[in-house]
Amino acid sequence: MRFFFNIIHATVLLTWAATAPVAGSQPPAMGMIQVDLPDRRIEGMPLAWDSNVVHLLGRDGRLWSFAPDEAKDFRQTAARFQPYTVSQIRANLLRELGNDYEVTGTTHYLVAHPRGQRDRWAQRFEDLYRTFVRYFSVRGFTLREPPFPLIGIVCRDRKDFQRYAAGQGVAATDGVLGLYDLISNRIIVYNATAHAADEANWRQNASTVIHEATHQMAFNTGIHSRWSPPPTWVAEGLATLFEAPGFHDAQSSTSQADRINRERLRDYHARIGEKHDGRLPADLTASDRLFQIAPTAAYAEAWALAFYLVETQPRQFARYLALTASHPPFRPYSAQQRVDDFKAVFGDDWRQFDAQFGRFMDQVK
Repeated sequence: MRFFFNIIHATVLLTWAATAPVAGSQPPAMGMIQVDLPDRRIEGMPLAWDSNVVHLLGRDGRLWSFAPDEAKDFRQTAARFQPYTVSQIRANLLRELGNDYEVTGTTHYLVAHPRGQRDRWAQRFEDLYRTFVRYFSVRGFTLREPPFPLIGIVCRDRKDFQRYAAGQGVAATDGVLGLYDLISNRIIVYNATAHAADEANWRQNASTVIHEATHQMAFNTGIHSRWSPPPTWVAEGLATLFEAPGFHDAQSSTSQADRINRERLRDYHARIGEKHDGRLPADLTASDRLFQIAPTAAYAEAWALAFYLVETQPRQFARYLALTASHPPFRPYSAQQRVDDFKAVFGDDWRQFDAQFGRFMDQVK
């Protein structure tokens, strides 16, 4: 994280914001401020600002963005950023969700869920976290501890899930069983088989939970940056990797066959077949458009590309992830920059890269 310049009075923040010409400027840290907006009071650490917008990290991990002239009665409250304590976040969740929910805590998580489901979710999230950290640590990554408890919201049913997601400003379309919200930094899922046995519930929800949990872990441990996200294929490729047992249950699943995501592999072969013309990695890297127009194909291609890289070039892939997470906050990540980052690690011969990628994937069964 990169923060801002020392000030004597917090009023300098919005005075500077009204005149600053460059988004994402990064003076030294200025600590924590409290700001009154028209509908709420927020407290947190400024991440970046310009004359049009201030980006602020709330004490619970939520990202806020507002126009400088919206803010009233602002003041500096601390010299250093101070996240809410676990007990404060727990109390806030219970006030937000009401008496039908309870909150279970583990080392890294606070999971809000319907009463009576204490043992079904929290420890599984924690187990996924440990597997995730172990996977990257043995491959030379230095992951940071999340600054906040990672929050999971397990809704009672689909109706409750859609209502809650809408309240967070996220549309939960048909077929979506869960999501990770980059703004609130929360996983939101629901129990798709609420009246079945515990293990049946878990199997039904496992793929979605693992996918969304991987997003949350990656964006909170330094693999990705929340304020400078990577190309979509990078985030989704990583999340689809961990759907396979060989990634999320690596201790009992040790072969490459266990690491193959069978559903994504079927979709990939249906989409690509034997056609490799050098365009797939270039197109996926330069633009996220395929995820809007053909999401099934996009997720399959993202999985295949990520799988190829972690299986054949893990050190280079680690360098590439670090590079995509290193950009200044809230600045545009242009198509040219995205392509340049990829080429800086994997070279600029797209056809050769794609040919090798194609030969590898032809052998994946």
